[in-house]
Amino acid sequence: MKLFNITLIIFIFFIFKALGSEISGVTSIIDGDTIKIENKRIRFHGIDTPEKKQICSKNQKKYNCGIEATKALTKKINKNKVVCRVQKKLDRYKRYIGVCFLGKVNLNQWMVRNGYAVAYRKYSKDYIKDENYAKKNKLGLWSGNFIQPEKWRKLN
Repeated sequence: MKLFNITLIIFIFFIFKALGSEISGVTSIIDGDTIKIENKRIRFHGIDTPEKKQICSKNQKKYNCGIEATKALTKKINKNKVVCRVQKKLDRYKRYIGVCFLGKVNLNQWMVRNGYAVAYRKYSKDYIKDENYAKKNKLGLWSGNFIQPEKWRKLN
């Protein structure tokens, strides 16, 4: 299982290396799945986090899960240098799409595995196992109730 995850990460790394380039530096956090480095906005590949205004519930109490995801990413990065392997083509919002690393930690994977994000199956199947881990262990979003971010955006 661990070997598969390592192999997958290496595969993703080489795909992005072949298809794109690298952007690195100190980040500004836009939200739970978007950062900015050197005025370049980077959307995390294969994941989706709740929107900043999205409300979720845990133990019958409401909380802002979008802000929670943003705070978790901010705390994890803690003003350290991040390296992103990005695709050459920008998305419709003129953002790079990338897999970002804090040292050896894949931040995309970390967000999903800790329950701050969901695997964005519409675009990738890379983080489904990490989502299943978070679900099984009731981490983050999975410890309560929430609407999938994509569905929430459509409703709001």
